Amino acid sequence: MWMASSGNLSEEQVHCSICLDVFTNPVSIPCGHNFCQNCILGYWKTSPLYQCPMCKKAFQKRPDISVNTVLREIAEQFKQIRVKSRDGKVEKEEDEIETNKTKDRKWTTERRKKEDEVSVQVFSDLVRSIQRTQAELVLVIEEKQRQTEQWAEGLMTHLEQEISELKRRHADLENVARTDHINFLKSFPALSCPPVVRDWSDTRVPTDTCVGMIRRSVSKLESTLNETVHKLIDMDVTLDPDTANPWLQLSQDRRQVRHLGAWQDLPEHPARFDTVVIVLGRCGFTSGRHYWEVQVGDKDDWYLGVAKSSVNRKGRISVSTAQGYWALAMKKSQGYRASTTPPQLLSLDAKPKRIGVYLDIEEGQVSFYDVKNRTHIFTFKDSFAEKILPFFYLYCCDKASDTMVIGPGPERGQSKS
Repeated sequence: MWMASSGNLSEEQVHCSICLDVFTNPVSIPCGHNFCQNCILGYWKTSPLYQCPMCKKAFQKRPDISVNTVLREIAEQFKQIRVKSRDGKVEKEEDEIETNKTKDRKWTTERRKKEDEVSVQVFSDLVRSIQRTQAELVLVIEEKQRQTEQWAEGLMTHLEQEISELKRRHADLENVARTDHINFLKSFPALSCPPVVRDWSDTRVPTDTCVGMIRRSVSKLESTLNETVHKLIDMDVTLDPDTANPWLQLSQDRRQVRHLGAWQDLPEHPARFDTVVIVLGRCGFTSGRHYWEVQVGDKDDWYLGVAKSSVNRKGRISVSTAQGYWALAMKKSQGYRASTTPPQLLSLDAKPKRIGVYLDIEEGQVSFYDVKNRTHIFTFKDSFAEKILPFFYLYCCDKASDTMVIGPGPERGQSKS
């Protein structure tokens, strides 16, 4: 928590309740609340009433705003202190990043090992099929060798070449039988078998029977592995309309959300976020491992991740681990960051359009992944003592936003309702 050098204000007190960041050009309105100048003007531009986002006090006409010079100086001090502190902690953060990478590699290795154990039965079936094919090929070789003894000397050169080719295939299958199962599956598409061989009378004989058996086995294995991957995706993650801020619009299937750009007259509910544009998932988690994907497209002002079920729903909110939020954020003109305390800026090689969220309650882990590029973005390590809910924040200053979509599907959302 950052403290101003000229007082005892916390960082939350110099945060704008609309953009959730330190004030930029703070102004005061007649009810006494303070906001960034662009934020409050943008808020009034899209709202049917001139009212305070905090206390909901309404005004007949757009009220006069005045620059709060004292608050502006304090906000500038917070920014300067944060920059100095970040520079002083670069080396420490690099060590922590390296430690997290090591942990992530260890987690990846352990998970791969478990997946290998689950798939061993399928791999065993494939190996047995290869062994049967190998035995059949050996019989073919022996038969060919017996037949070559009956042919004229003029065909000897051609026969020797044919036997050499068959022996090479035999050796390839023996190597495959001794190869690690996973590496075999990775390299298998590169293996091929000629569709025909010539017999001693130069008649073309189809030999794709054995190859067909192998390919059918591989196809069956791929189908099984795809089913295993799909089972990891948690299809129960949907949005809870009772928590949605009135600026947010949900689809009928509760898997899509967008910033409507206008205030909706929704019934009061103790679980509803009344000021900040947040919506939570309908079902929470108290144990186990869970994974879901969220399409963010080209939107440039969002948070997503998980939150404690007990987080505050009313008034000013700070999205940070200290307040019960483990989230990845994209802030316009500021790039990507993690909701650590203080926030940690992230440098990504590419702009992810679909984010994978992995939650492991027992291990105390929340990880984010770029689904398209199959790369790890960031991992939180913590402990969870209560129910954890999926969390989404979607801000838009002056128009309706694109849709944020939960689950696999096209890059952009479908029809909205």
